Amino acid sequence: MDLARASLLVACEEYPQLEVDRYLERLDSMAEGLRGQLGDSPQSAIAALNRLLFEEEGFRGNTREYYDPRNSFLNDVLDRRTGIPITLSTVYIAVGRRAGASVEGVGLPGHFVVRVSTPAGEALADPFHGGAVLTPEDCQERLDRIYGGRVRMAADMLAPCPARAVLTRTVRNLKAIYIKAEDHERALRTAELLVLLSQGAADEIRDRGIVYASLECYALAAADLEAYVAATPQAPEADQLRAKIAELRHKAARIH
Repeated sequence: MDLARASLLVACEEYPQLEVDRYLERLDSMAEGLRGQLGDSPQSAIAALNRLLFEEEGFRGNTREYYDPRNSFLNDVLDRRTGIPITLSTVYIAVGRRAGASVEGVGLPGHFVVRVSTPAGEALADPFHGGAVLTPEDCQERLDRIYGGRVRMAADMLAPCPARAVLTRTVRNLKAIYIKAEDHERALRTAELLVLLSQGAADEIRDRGIVYASLECYALAAADLEAYVAATPQAPEADQLRAKIAELRHKAARIH
């Protein structure tokens, strides 16, 4: 999966006329200026990427409007030069890889960064904070800011994220924004995408069912919640959901 292309295809849900190839060409153009300038060390590659993206192109973390849904659409991030950690990391990965660098996403709890690797070693960088190079201690500090010291760094937190996992996390962010705003129709779009991306994971089917219920699509909501309970009968909320399913079936029957 090409992460940039897939991210732009997700954006087509909001922008049906989006010219995907035009944005991919913009990424290609940025990368063209980096070829031959990355150096041999991860630090030199990070410095070159930072110079291009944050000094020349002016990308920055959107701290003032963090929950603006536009921060999660790659076309908006490229147009507005601002985004959240995961979408700025997507830009970093896309440009870096097109320029010949080995760049992977790293999904820390509550924050997203990248790893740049060369034959000389590897280093972590934080695109939301101007591409700052991170040590494990820096990562712990970021976790402490988010979780107040309740989460400790573990080796598996630094594992590379495949493109599908990056995209899934981006869409989950969007779903949470839409649900909080009670924009149920857009929430349903993201819920549908997550069922597809997760290849029918039970928790995503459950969440889609909850969105269906918010839209008063009672029969569809009941079907999704029944599928979840059937797949995870020992889930802590199973009994509560069985009662909810009965209520939804009753509402659906009254409509028909």
